[in-house]
Amino acid sequence: MQLERSSRARHICLSVRPFTGVRVAVPRGVTFRSAEQVARSKASWLKSQIEKAASIERRAIELEKTHPIDCSKASRRLVERLDELSRKFGYPYNEVVVKNQKTRWGSCSAKNNISLNVQLIRLPTDLMDYVILHELVHTRIKNHSKAFWDQLNELLGDAKQLDRALNQYPLLQLQACKREAN
Repeated sequence: MQLERSSRARHICLSVRPFTGVRVAVPRGVTFRSAEQVARSKASWLKSQIEKAASIERRAIELEKTHPIDCSKASRRLVERLDELSRKFGYPYNEVVVKNQKTRWGSCSAKNNISLNVQLIRLPTDLMDYVILHELVHTRIKNHSKAFWDQLNELLGDAKQLDRALNQYPLLQLQACKREAN
């Protein structure tokens, strides 16, 4: 269990992530001893979450062994798809980078630079397109307001349903790409 002081936390926050383990965010003004007591009081919840994380870890390791990603091919395919959807729907962007991210499927900066996670290539096509279009809509609307979701729904139908489906695919910090032979 990792106890961390957090200036952003307002309450003691427990989280369990695959390959990372248990994290306890401790807000200012709360002692680590109090945070440990809260964590102990949630032992049964933590145990179930640790079991889920272990299951995800096993599936991820198996996926990595059986379906490694060729990063250069994946990057080309993702950029091609981004370009196709950008042209089709009229959402220009500035620059794109494809990398192995551990916490996000994609992002769009204030300057309309789009970052895509190479692991998108492992998703079903409809979810890969959802993430790409999500970031393209952010080139016009920089938040997740009703206007943002309305615009995304015009393109995709029920965007919230796709968002929920995406949550079934956890992001994992893995060696996502196969190494090149020397």
